[in-house]
Amino acid sequence: MKATRLYTGTDGESHFEDIEIPLRPGDPSELRTDKLKATGIIFRETALSFDLSWHNAPARQYVFTLQGRAEITVGDGTKRQFGPGDIMLAEDLTGRGHITRGLGSQTRISIFVTLD
Repeated sequence: MKATRLYTGTDGESHFEDIEIPLRPGDPSELRTDKLKATGIIFRETALSFDLSWHNAPARQYVFTLQGRAEITVGDGTKRQFGPGDIMLAEDLTGRGHITRGLGSQTRISIFVTLD
């Protein structure tokens, strides 16, 4: 299963990395991860006008986009868009952080699962 990792590099800037979430055989006809420890879950709805300047992730967290789109910008100016079905592991807890802004014509609905 593919995801995007958002992390702080040794340069103090946030970067993207494509990662694979390892799956193993589970019950018949399925693959699954081992159980991951989580500390909380946040359901979030953001308006199309959402535009958050440089900030860090408040905790290590998976972000699952259910509806709508967002664009994330990292320190070197690279931008990625996230939409329904996309998974991001946000780990840029230090440094300058990233920019998040809403895109498209739908309110963004997402779920944040904190890991720390």
